[in-house]
Amino acid sequence: MTPSKPQIRRWRQYLADERAEAAVYRDLAARRTGEERDILLALADAEGRHEQHWLDLLGDDAGRPVRGDVRTRMLGWLARRFGSVFVLALAQRAEARSEYDDDEDATPQMAADERIHEEVVRGLAARGRNRMSGTFRAAVFGANDGLVSNLALVLGIGASGASSATVLLTGLSGLLAGALSMGAGEYVSVRSQRELLEASRPGPAAGAALPHLDVDANELALVYRARGMEPGEAQTRATEVLGSLEGLSAHTALGVPAGSDQAVPDVDEHEVIGSAMGVAVASFCFFASGALIPVIPYLLGAEGFVAVAWAAGLVGVALLGTGATVGLLSGTSPGKRALRQLAIGYGAAAATYLLGLAFGGVV
Repeated sequence: MTPSKPQIRRWRQYLADERAEAAVYRDLAARRTGEERDILLALADAEGRHEQHWLDLLGDDAGRPVRGDVRTRMLGWLARRFGSVFVLALAQRAEARSEYDDDEDATPQMAADERIHEEVVRGLAARGRNRMSGTFRAAVFGANDGLVSNLALVLGIGASGASSATVLLTGLSGLLAGALSMGAGEYVSVRSQRELLEASRPGPAAGAALPHLDVDANELALVYRARGMEPGEAQTRATEVLGSLEGLSAHTALGVPAGSDQAVPDVDEHEVIGSAMGVAVASFCFFASGALIPVIPYLLGAEGFVAVAWAAGLVGVALLGTGATVGLLSGTSPGKRALRQLAIGYGAAAATYLLGLAFGGVV
């Protein structure tokens, strides 16, 4: 059966998109090593198989290569220059947009491949998310807190009828006080979390005692039961460990093995939380950066409603940016996250502005 012109156009676009996606994975692989590199190259090979399917259907109608869609080409540009977790998050969304489920010309295996590719990329992106989650959380939280709290403060004081100089001084004071408070709070919080995690890890003294345990009594099984394993499973694990102690660290011997509900995760918990100083510095800097934005119009000499409008507009753009960034990194819709962030920020600022108007009227 001779394919129609719309079919040929669709197949050629699919062909271009598969080639572009394969190139994205190869570019990402070039920036990685070890297992991650091998996984990305395997994804590129899979996209190559899909490419061959469309080539076989097109035959002589393949013609000159067409360009992939704008989103795929943008993804390729980012992959060649950055190769970060943000690019993986975008690739995850790209795989989720596959049209093969509803296209009778694509095989069921191809549609299934795309769904599995989404999960593979999600797993790769999760590694990056875990590595940066502590500092990233502090950065996003600090920036948003600075934007919203200082905008609310500036608008509230401004609406009360205070002079521009007073509003400026208040905004700068809020910036400094808030940034110091955020930095100190994050430092104490993360430091405490790390200390709690450290207290839960097996101690070196217990590791040194392992070779001297009674194999028959097997007190080691009690350790595993205390960490959540069933008695039979704990006894089996303890017997295995005592039978092959050479080369085992205390953490490996006393920790719950992978596959158990209480297993120690592949990613270090300390790495997920982040360093106390790194998180504190990120929180301080990003809070200060966010809190500075609503003050900029007053620093430039704006007054009254003009200053309020500029402050609200600048903060709105920043809130959209931070919301979209969180959406991209989490693999969800950047637009929805951006609008949600904007609505929350403007809601808090509007409430404070109305209170300032009411307070100013009373005074």
